Amino acid sequence: MRRTLSYLSTAVLALAGLTLAAPAAAAPAGRQQAYAAAAAEFGVPESVLLGVSYLESRWDVNTGKPSTSGGFGPMHLTDAAAVRPAGGHEHAEDRRGDDSRPSPSVAGTVDPAPLAASLQTLAAAATLTGADEAALRTDPATNIRGGAALLASYQQALGAPTGSGSDPAAWYGAVARYSGADTAEAATTFADEVYATIGTGAARTTDDGQTVRLEGRSVAPQRALADRLGLRETTRPDGLECPVTVSCEWIPAPYEQYGATPGDYGNHDLSERPARQKIEYIVIHDTEGSYDTTLRLVQDPTYVSWHYTLRSADGHIAQHVKTKDVAWHAGNWDVNARSVGLEHEGFAADGAWYTEALYRSSAKLVRYLSKRFDVPLNRQHILGHDNVPGTTAATVRGMHWDPGPYWDWSHYFDLLGAPLWSTGTSLTGLVQIAPDYATNQPAFTGCVTAGVPCAPHGSSSVVLHTAPSADSPLLTDLGLHPDGAPSTMHISDHGARASTGQTFALAGRQGDWTAIWYLGQKGWFHNPRSAPTANWQLGLVAVPKQGKATIPVYGRAYPEAAAYPAGVPVQAISPLQYTLAAGQRYAVGAVLPGQYYRATTFAATSPGDWTVIQGDKTYVEIQFGHRVAFVDKADVDLRLSIGSGR
Repeated sequence: MRRTLSYLSTAVLALAGLTLAAPAAAAPAGRQQAYAAAAAEFGVPESVLLGVSYLESRWDVNTGKPSTSGGFGPMHLTDAAAVRPAGGHEHAEDRRGDDSRPSPSVAGTVDPAPLAASLQTLAAAATLTGADEAALRTDPATNIRGGAALLASYQQALGAPTGSGSDPAAWYGAVARYSGADTAEAATTFADEVYATIGTGAARTTDDGQTVRLEGRSVAPQRALADRLGLRETTRPDGLECPVTVSCEWIPAPYEQYGATPGDYGNHDLSERPARQKIEYIVIHDTEGSYDTTLRLVQDPTYVSWHYTLRSADGHIAQHVKTKDVAWHAGNWDVNARSVGLEHEGFAADGAWYTEALYRSSAKLVRYLSKRFDVPLNRQHILGHDNVPGTTAATVRGMHWDPGPYWDWSHYFDLLGAPLWSTGTSLTGLVQIAPDYATNQPAFTGCVTAGVPCAPHGSSSVVLHTAPSADSPLLTDLGLHPDGAPSTMHISDHGARASTGQTFALAGRQGDWTAIWYLGQKGWFHNPRSAPTANWQLGLVAVPKQGKATIPVYGRAYPEAAAYPAGVPVQAISPLQYTLAAGQRYAVGAVLPGQYYRATTFAATSPGDWTVIQGDKTYVEIQFGHRVAFVDKADVDLRLSIGSGR
């Protein structure tokens, strides 16, 4: 758990070194000037203030709403009262996603985790500046003053030099302290990232239209100053699977038997990947609860599991399951057996924002896993949990929808070093969704109360209509709406949504509207040439073989019945409720062998346990709707996409 040093309590800060400042006069014009004024007022080097703020928020204000860890404004001043309690996802799925054994308990009810003292920096900033807490939450200039005051107080408590003209290198300890981390590794990793940003510089237009620039400069930070914080030292155990550039620890998920039968065990399965089975996917989740609550859940053998949890405030990572083993996280056993799952502290429904520290730490981990397991850095292999298909028609409606439409996929792929660039033209037949995140603000509802509009917020999603008009109905997803009703704008209803980075086959163009093939329908989205929400791609598309009017679509890529050895129950190849008709085309993501990893008992006492069953059947992964799907390769032809949208 994160903590603060007793000698840095608010009372000590107020009495032992930092004179309380009177509320500032009218805020200076422009965000850049606000940083300069706050740096001068509290004696903080402007580059340090800008660097810390960038790593917390990218200088955004997020309309005064709290982050997933209760932080407000450009400086991410935290208020424990703003941390949303654990509530869980709206839909209850079997996270193991395997009907060959009883489903594990997924109640996941635990007492609320105690709130860390580091989630109270907004109150400390109010004491130090004399500013009203409401203003610190909502007024950017006041918020920046509060962050500057905190940094100055941390610097003074460490006995380090202060003043806006002081050497930025001497502020390393205060920057590390600002992270709120409880370990030396986590605090210094945050500080290292801040100083890396100071070194490279940064410039961007914020979410409220302010231009801010940090000029890059070479700084050799005085890292020894962080030793004065007295934070807990950690050691990395052998076999910890994290890059050296992130803060990471081992908090194991229990593999143990808890019942009377061989199938009563949790909360993951042993394997030997990738030697036994190739890892094809990395799945991005959000926790729907606090970091501390999430850690307690994953340590419950009767609950489910995932490989990693990432903390919002500072990007710290905990690994729970070895990547060689299969965690129960995606609700689809086939995807679980071929993937690594990452849980990010946050909530899909409330539009809360993720810190830059979290995005950067996650991107470093995914790059590391991608390189290690040869997972391509694209949206066909880096999936959101909301992109994982149901296993059968009956399970589609209960699948989760995190991390939801507010995860910034474009920025994430920039950090992954795989920006979403165009590789084609309007004649090459594929469309990659790419709206401007900040200005793309669909009118979702139900973030807090059903039917009530959500607060405006940037989004990665574009909305799909049945015709090239904003007044036309939304597309229908028979998995979510079995009665055939149109999809809705409720936050969790992604039946008529395409997400940044996803690639679809072009189905038509009319004026400022573009159509894609989606769940067996043409889906139209607004894509004006003057402000495009997509780019053009070249690649492969899957089309039904000649003579086939329709072909089935599957949620898992299982082998044929003849591949199963004696004594091992055959897993049904069960189609979903959708079909792919002649004349339609879908973008190809991967070609996969039909496989089933048999793991149903604690100690491999069942026939065929801990073996991968593979036959002759091969599948093609396609971008079928918001979720990916699979088709039998024998049912389709793979063609170059050029001209497919005419």
